[in-house]
Amino acid sequence: MAKARKRITILTAMFFSASALVAPSNAKEAEAQELRSADSFAGAYLAGGAAMRDFDFDAASFYYDRALRFDPDNPDLQRELMIARISNGEFDSALPLAESLMDVVEIERISRLALGLDALRKEQYELVPAMLILRQPNEIESLITGIITGWSHFGSGNTDAALRTIADLSGPDWYTLFQTYHGALIADADGRTEQARELYDQAINNATGGSASPLTYLRLVEAYAGFLARQGDVQQAKEVIERGLGIAPNSPTLLHFSSTLTSDSKVRYIKTPTDGAAEILLNIGSAINRDGAETFASIYLEMSRTANPEEPQTLFELGSIADRLDLTERSIELFSGVLPDSPLYRTAALQRGLGLSRLDRNAEAVETLRSLVAEAPEDYSGYIALGGVLATERRYEEAIEVYEGALTHLDRTDARFWPLHYRLGIAYERTKQWPKAEEIFKYALELSPNQPDILNYLGYSWIDMNINLDEGMDMIRMAVEMRPRDGYIVDSLGWAQYRLGQFDEAVESLERAADLRPRDPTINDHLGDAYWRVGRKLEAAYQWSQVLDMDPEDVDMEFIKAKLEAANRGDMPLIAESSIDEDTGGAQATKDEKNASGGNTDDG
Repeated sequence: MAKARKRITILTAMFFSASALVAPSNAKEAEAQELRSADSFAGAYLAGGAAMRDFDFDAASFYYDRALRFDPDNPDLQRELMIARISNGEFDSALPLAESLMDVVEIERISRLALGLDALRKEQYELVPAMLILRQPNEIESLITGIITGWSHFGSGNTDAALRTIADLSGPDWYTLFQTYHGALIADADGRTEQARELYDQAINNATGGSASPLTYLRLVEAYAGFLARQGDVQQAKEVIERGLGIAPNSPTLLHFSSTLTSDSKVRYIKTPTDGAAEILLNIGSAINRDGAETFASIYLEMSRTANPEEPQTLFELGSIADRLDLTERSIELFSGVLPDSPLYRTAALQRGLGLSRLDRNAEAVETLRSLVAEAPEDYSGYIALGGVLATERRYEEAIEVYEGALTHLDRTDARFWPLHYRLGIAYERTKQWPKAEEIFKYALELSPNQPDILNYLGYSWIDMNINLDEGMDMIRMAVEMRPRDGYIVDSLGWAQYRLGQFDEAVESLERAADLRPRDPTINDHLGDAYWRVGRKLEAAYQWSQVLDMDPEDVDMEFIKAKLEAANRGDMPLIAESSIDEDTGGAQATKDEKNASGGNTDDG
């Protein structure tokens, strides 16, 4: 797996080094809203840039189009508008811009690819090879254009030229998976059974688990299994699927085919040049789909969706990107496009339900997730999602019913289900049923020894209750060792040190937690209390004032205000107690659920 991660990093880095498209940042929506009010070239251009930084492709397309009316021949503006339109799924409206920019070297990798794909859609196969000639391609672009050129030869009726074009592509070793996979697809589509079998076999045996692109490897497994099933060799097809499940044991697609595959099964079968182009664009888009590469991945994936609008994997990848970027409404729309006959439908529906919850449409979310649980009571992910939404609303009694209900349908001794026990323990603890919570946390640790989340929650809870102090601290330290960059777990360590009266150590740990999770109200509040204990009173007041500026929903703001007012008067604020306090009658012990669970309590 380390090798696989390294190759993915190399693949993504190559794309970054050769592409200067849109650099994402953390611009605030308020900035974009302010800029959008301007009725001028500068205002519209700046508004478009702010929207792109926020990944609001719809707004970016609108404002760049507005700016272009002031300066119609500006190639930089045409480029930004073309990228915004493609990223927003407005492929056809981007084509006139692509035509204007096809000879601009800095953007030809997008403009010529769009025009080549359009020619392929229109079955103008003879136009595609020349359209895809780039003057300064990098390795990714050479692979994409080479494989699409091969598919165009297939469309023209020259399968030999198609296979030769793809086989002759010169590049790094990670090319092999894509070359043999698409060669097999073309041979399969042309009815060359023996050649297809040979290429499929080469691909699956030489691709080292798809280290350059795990999803492409799984797509290869699915295609090869479908090919074998069509030849009547269902047993070998299932053996191929088992190889894929060895890489991705929870793949919905492969699990579905493993249980339902027959010679008559409807398995994905790529037959046309347009579908072939959609496939390579999906392959590469998914390979570079990592944090920081969302804009680049979206361009390829949206082009893939243009070529094959109903491909569920493409919709799922795009939905996942939107979800990661907090574009929740867009993610719901994309996940909703995955049709019920797809093995990905249930996973997409679960994500849609969680998205509804993030939009505070909790009634819809709960209804959606309850129906999914009822449809498949043996699927543990449905219980996790539903329980998470209920816990977000602090409906812990209902969450307990969900988790306990799950354990009547699932094997409670299966180690895979430790998160179910862990979340049930949290729900018990939140409803003040500590003996049950403690028992189930311990059982969860039996299922998954040294699991950081469980160690953190149980250890933190013991210290917070002033019991099992040494064992609790050992648990938290172990959790920090395993997850040293988790701000919530580091905060747990600092707060445990505070509760044990180790104030200097607490300040050091809580400062580190604040660096890892800037502007988190609970961590800032904890750090303020620790600063006060060591005599750094101005810094304590500053931390509490920071909490007030954040205006969080899950912190007692009146209590924070009271602490800050007391500090400003020079009085002793009601800070949290520690185990060495002699008089705790007026003190308030704080225990935040998010902190105690490593930030993973309610996220489904």
